Amino acid sequence: MLLIVLVLYLCPVFQCQTEETELSEDVDFEEYTISDMDPNAAPLRIPRQVKTRLTKETKPHIQELSVQTTIISRYAFTAVSCSMLNRHSAATQGVFQFHIPTAAYISNFTMIVGGRVFPSQVKAKERKMKKEGGENNGNKNKNTPEQSEGEMEVFRMEVTIPGRNRAVFLLTYEELLQRRLGRYEHVTSVRPMQLVSRLSVGVTIVEHSRITYLEVLPLRNGKTPSSNGNGKADGKVGPPVSTVVKQNETFCKISFTPNIAQQAKIATNGMLGEFVVRYDVEREIGIGDIQVLDGHFVHYFAPKDLPVVSKNVVFVIDTSASMVGTKIRQTKEALFTILRELRPNDHFNYVTFSNRIRVWQPGKLVPVTPNNIRDAKKFIYMISPTGGTDINGGIQTGSALLSDYLSSKEESHHNSVSLIIFLTDGRPTVGVVQSPVIIGNTKAAVQEKFCLFTIGMGDDVDYRLLERMSLENCGTMRRIPEDADASGMLKGFYDEIGTPLLSDIRVEYSEDAVEYITQNLFTNYFNGSELVVAGKLTNRSSDSLHVQVTASNSERSIVLEKDVSIHEREQETERRLAEVEAGPNTNGYVERLWGYLSVKDGLKGRLRSQTSAEWENYMQHATNLSLTYNFLTPLTQMIVEKPQVLADGTLAQTQKEADATEAPPPAETSNQLSEDNNSLTPQSLHRNQLPKPISAVSKATSGVSKPAKKSVTLSKTSADGDPHFVVEVPHSKLTMCFNINGEPGHILRLVTDHEHSGVTVNGALIGAPAPAGSHKEQRTYFSTITIVANKPRRAYIEVTPQKVILDERDRMILPSSSSISVETTNLAVVIIANTNLTVTIQGTIQFVILFHHYKNPAPYQRDHLGFYIANSKGLSKDTHGLLGQFLYEDIGLTQLPGNFSMAAENSTQETLGKNITLTSYPALKVKDRTVTVIKKSRRIYSGKQTIDCWFAKNNAAKLIDGQYSDYVVSHLFDTGDWANGTNTH
Repeated sequence: MLLIVLVLYLCPVFQCQTEETELSEDVDFEEYTISDMDPNAAPLRIPRQVKTRLTKETKPHIQELSVQTTIISRYAFTAVSCSMLNRHSAATQGVFQFHIPTAAYISNFTMIVGGRVFPSQVKAKERKMKKEGGENNGNKNKNTPEQSEGEMEVFRMEVTIPGRNRAVFLLTYEELLQRRLGRYEHVTSVRPMQLVSRLSVGVTIVEHSRITYLEVLPLRNGKTPSSNGNGKADGKVGPPVSTVVKQNETFCKISFTPNIAQQAKIATNGMLGEFVVRYDVEREIGIGDIQVLDGHFVHYFAPKDLPVVSKNVVFVIDTSASMVGTKIRQTKEALFTILRELRPNDHFNYVTFSNRIRVWQPGKLVPVTPNNIRDAKKFIYMISPTGGTDINGGIQTGSALLSDYLSSKEESHHNSVSLIIFLTDGRPTVGVVQSPVIIGNTKAAVQEKFCLFTIGMGDDVDYRLLERMSLENCGTMRRIPEDADASGMLKGFYDEIGTPLLSDIRVEYSEDAVEYITQNLFTNYFNGSELVVAGKLTNRSSDSLHVQVTASNSERSIVLEKDVSIHEREQETERRLAEVEAGPNTNGYVERLWGYLSVKDGLKGRLRSQTSAEWENYMQHATNLSLTYNFLTPLTQMIVEKPQVLADGTLAQTQKEADATEAPPPAETSNQLSEDNNSLTPQSLHRNQLPKPISAVSKATSGVSKPAKKSVTLSKTSADGDPHFVVEVPHSKLTMCFNINGEPGHILRLVTDHEHSGVTVNGALIGAPAPAGSHKEQRTYFSTITIVANKPRRAYIEVTPQKVILDERDRMILPSSSSISVETTNLAVVIIANTNLTVTIQGTIQFVILFHHYKNPAPYQRDHLGFYIANSKGLSKDTHGLLGQFLYEDIGLTQLPGNFSMAAENSTQETLGKNITLTSYPALKVKDRTVTVIKKSRRIYSGKQTIDCWFAKNNAAKLIDGQYSDYVVSHLFDTGDWANGTNTH
């Protein structure tokens, strides 16, 4: 086994032995690391083809796969990142393929091929037009070697990778986790189709309420759901090998990072399976959990400890010839189990259909008694598959049976729940076979008197038909894949709907306080599930939201009411998110959740529409929301520009690159930081503002261009290093400097102009031990810098030494190791690989962030960032912060009389090494304060320039307004005003 593992490690799946000589030519490849890119894409591969020994394998090797999910109050953001390397001199085809939950919406896809960015664009789908060839709208790919648990679809993209080059695929998608059987379940597909050197899966859960249950399941796949990742099939084993869980009351972080040897023990072909996390939270008694953020709210309602409502259920079972064998055996097993769990007050019956229809107890539903249970078992046992599939006949018979029973017993069943559970493994072949006719007949037969739940088994099912049948009749549809444990899945589905607790639920809010609420009328509430309603707040000045829930249970009608403080709920939501440092995904998560549910409602609404005008209204509403939030839905399509590779294996120049001309140099060129010679040429990515009319959306192919110059304009005003602050005072033509000895973990306010330009800059400190002989106990550096721009609409940029996250509706995560430029309506971002980042806001504000990396860091060194203000013209005179307060300040240099001992005053690190007594000494006049200073030299721009400055000691006491603690903020996205009012001059 050890020998096999070593061979697999040295000879990746997509590389054969004949490559050894060619690999030796590629040793100069620079490593491209994606693992620290917190949210991005994950690759999946098609099966490798069988080859003879003489065939040379040329397919690319997956160097790194990272799948990172952040779940914020049930709403999950997943980012997949895949890096592929073409080791050969000739161009080759690379395939990125990833399994995505059917309920999820893709929100971004970007390729970086040969250092060039190829963005995607979501556009409205042309009516009755076929999908673009390079785009996958979430439909299943029949060529994939294995389908997962029946609720996964495949995103697939093929691209030509130039010789000796890399391709990086970045994919993000979002979904609202549904509560089933008292648990939320998040599933991550881990099927890279080869062993991967750097494989990481991460799941971070941030909840408003206490997490009461958390479980990481063994790795799961369609055929052996209990496979644990250790080569065993024991359902009692723990999480997969290498799994680490860190948890407190409302937060947990889970990581799965198997090395190659551990992967090989699970599956040598890279088909590891599904990484599954289940959890639940504590429930609020009464009205439920309401969260408010950024003018939107979400309401989670899941009451417990209620009496069970009796049910009337008809099972309509396919007994056609295709059900013979395993399918009918597993179906019978499930029906026997369900039969034992029927409650004494329930009523039930069975209908089977093939060429002919059979009813177990014609004309009635029977109560649950020992004799009826015994006779039902005999009927189930005697079921024998034969003939064709009359779906319409089965549904019509079951509906008539249940409808007649309810009509004859109307009073006695006022508080009961009625439903049909329909199961088939095929398409209609007998009787009515046209899907539209079957759908219409079903709706007419049900007449909104009960709900229809449909189940499809295997690959030969018309799932679209089953989905429409259930959605139009207040039910849901469930898929059971071929070769799955159908008995267990049937039983699990029945468990979800087998215990109704409430019926006819209506959730209402103050009419003058909300608008555009999602579905708020629910036919049933089942034990272990959850009802979710989201909406927009219209009256932001109102501090109260009246909530009323009405419903019926087994005994009576119930009414729950409560007045909720909007301000308190929003503060509580922000506080909890800040406490756990949930990160950038928290930005607008309630609004995106509302958009997600609203699109789902629109898609369901078009199925239930009665007129063409109503259908068109639902279509337009769902399409507009899909474009607003950049969701790939059944109403939108994804357009992706693909790289064109020339005959010599290099990338072809785009038309925009060919036409590009050099822009004039910037006006302020006094200080420029040149790009390193080995850096890649930055490429431009123009992101369009999607909420506008569809016609305004331009083609993604216009996004690539070369920059005008490989330099970036800097000023001296900065916070860099330990951190050392430098301020250039243009009015006084002097430069001053100071140090801030902060605490690791503190977040410092560098610039704040929230009220005027809407710009805020914060920086988070990390610590490191001080070098030997230093007077300091520790060093601190900026590990993360966030730039929030709230006008004209909220956007932010989060920067670490490894990645840059840009979010302005359309969210992107880009590596700092790649040269890229991105333009949106109000922001421009330019990354020079491993060197610096330039951020331009509304064309008048510009910041530059330097990346400081250490190949072999000393104990006192940390990868960190430096912050420079390049252009402050767009910032107002009320700007504050550690740097911002000096932008428009008049600061004078004066001489104060008196004896002054240099050695005494300068006994710290800043000593000049001489003991000189002066009759006067320099000082700075700042507002009404006088600050003694000394002359020092500082190195800035990564040591490329040395400047002279007037240094203020003692943590800048008297130089800055207030004191150090006034500049410490609660979290990276804090945009609160300067605590002591606006800056005054």
